Amino acid sequence: EYLNRLSATPVSLFTVATFIAAFWYREKKPVVFWMAFASLMLVLVNALVGALVVSTWLKPMVITVHLALAMVMIGTLTYCAWAGSDRPWTPRLIKGATPMKWAVGVLLLTVVAEGMIGSQIREITDELAKAHVGESRSLWIGELEQSWIYLFHRSFSWAVLIATFVAYWFASHNREGGVGKVERTVMGIVVAQMILGITMSQIHIYEWVQVLHVGLAAVLLSLVCVWWMGLRKA
Repeated sequence: EYLNRLSATPVSLFTVATFIAAFWYREKKPVVFWMAFASLMLVLVNALVGALVVSTWLKPMVITVHLALAMVMIGTLTYCAWAGSDRPWTPRLIKGATPMKWAVGVLLLTVVAEGMIGSQIREITDELAKAHVGESRSLWIGELEQSWIYLFHRSFSWAVLIATFVAYWFASHNREGGVGKVERTVMGIVVAQMILGITMSQIHIYEWVQVLHVGLAAVLLSLVCVWWMGLRKA
């Protein structure tokens, strides 16, 4: 929790720096400027929500809002980094991009939906931690399987995997030179997330696995946003 507070300082400073740098784009690329402004507002609002998380003793719904705002900010900052560059990343296509745009758009929606459901699972595990102080986390699995939210989250992960394979297939056939780093990294993260999820559901809910699971979800969201934006520009 203390490290979380410390990390808020560089996040705030770099978001302010992004907003200042965006002034140079307010005429040429006004959307970049407004996305940078939105990022700054999200930092301020999320700081207040973070204080509320502490004052309410980690109230579940407040934690979900805190995480959701952080994910939205990842999206706005990703857009600033992508569109604010001199040559935004775009794949070179050998065929029409429409089918792949739809495939990646569906993938983006499934990633967002899975993340929202996952935040609910995080709330449940926080409650389990309070109820089973000093007990093995392996005992949580049985209780989690009594929750339909957990079962839906676990099953819906296959929808994310299928959507990733479909988008990856389109990239391999429609992009000049085949799949690139963005597509390969997205596929790698999704497979890694499946392995981490299976580890927690079948073996043990390790603390470091939970942290890695949430962290990779944030990176995945950013990369899928870049993939989708690149296709729209292409």
